[in-house]
Parts: sequence; C-alpha cells; structure tokens
Amino acid sequence: MTGTQHIITIAICAVATMATRFLPFIIFSEKRTTPKYIEYLGKALPAAIFGMLVVYCLKNVSILSGSHGIPELIAIAITILLHLWKRQMLLSIAGATVCYMLLVQLVF
Repeated sequence: MTGTQHIITIAICAVATMATRFLPFIIFSEKRTTPKYIEYLGKALPAAIFGMLVVYCLKNVSILSGSHGIPELIAIAITILLHLWKRQMLLSIAGATVCYMLLVQLVF
C-alpha cells in the first residue's frame, strides 16, 4: 500500500469507529425513551456473548489427549473464583488468562 492508501484506510477506520460510538447516542437520545427490546438486548447479550466465547474457547479441547483440558479447567475455575471474590470482569479475565498462559508455557 502506498502512503496515501494508508492514510485513507486509517481515516475510514477512524470514521467508522466514531460512527459506531456516536450513533447510539444520536438514535436513543434522552428526549426519547429507549425501546423495551433494546433494553432487553442490553441485559441479555453480555451473558450470551460470554457463553459463546466459552464454547468457542473450549471447542478444540480434547480431554482424551495431551493435557486432557486441565489448564483450561483451572483457568475457568480461576475466572469464576476471581469474579466471585472481586466482582471485576477485567480482573477475572486478565487473571485467568495469565494463569492459563503460565500453565501452558511452564507446567503442561
């Protein structure tokens, strides 16, 4: 890519990101009430996305070979315990990720 193409690509990405950030505030202003369906999606989608991520992350784990899924199970347990303890999503995810990477690199 040329320099001009790089600049155009970055500009398009910046505009698209800004549009996706600002559009909900424009569509659902304080003057209008938010539709019940959108409120429902705001409550239901986070849990659904995390469920989908768990399935995606565990889809290739084989309990019959290799480490038998032990690092994954330990990391899941760490995620649950950290979340129950501190109730901070970022801490839970980061702590379990670090734990998993250490287990895979140093133990299994």
